[in-house]
Amino acid sequence: MLGEEKIALTLKINGVPHHLNIEPRVTLLDALREYLGLTGTKKGCDRGECGACTVLIDGKRINACMTLAVMQMGKSIITIEGLAEENGELHPMQTAFIEHDAFQCGYCTPGQIVSAVGLLAEAQPKSDREIREGMSGNLCRCGAYHHIVAAVREVVEKTENAAI
Repeated sequence: MLGEEKIALTLKINGVPHHLNIEPRVTLLDALREYLGLTGTKKGCDRGECGACTVLIDGKRINACMTLAVMQMGKSIITIEGLAEENGELHPMQTAFIEHDAFQCGYCTPGQIVSAVGLLAEAQPKSDREIREGMSGNLCRCGAYHHIVAAVREVVEKTENAAI
C-alpha cells in the first residue's frame, strides 16, 4: 500500500473556496495547516482533548483534528484567520483577549478565541461559571483561565448592552 488514491474536493474556508487534491484520510486540521498554509489553527494533542484546533463549522465549534476534510465539503469553515474584518479590524473577541492579556505563550489562544466566539453564538452565558463550563473543551497550559473568562465576559456584556 503506497498511499491512498487522492480525491478532489472544495472547502469553503473563511468565505473563500479552496480546491484540494488530497487523500480521503486527511484531517481538516492537516488540510488547513499543511495544504492551505492556515497555521493559526494549532495542532496540540491531535486527539481532540485540548481544543487548540477549534474551528467553526456552520457556526458550531469542532476540533479540526477529529474530523476528515472530506466530511466538511459544502459547509462553511471559519478559522482564527477568518474572524477579523476584511479591513483588518479585529473581531471583538480578539480585541478583548488582547485587552485582558488572556494569553501567555499564545499557543492555545486561536482555539480559545474561536471557541469563545462559538460559545456566544450558541448561548449567552450568564455567569463566569457558565463561561468556564462552555470553554471547558479548551485547555491552557499556562493557566490564563482567569483572563480568558474576563475577556469572554466583556464581550458578553457588550453584546447584551448592544441588544438593549
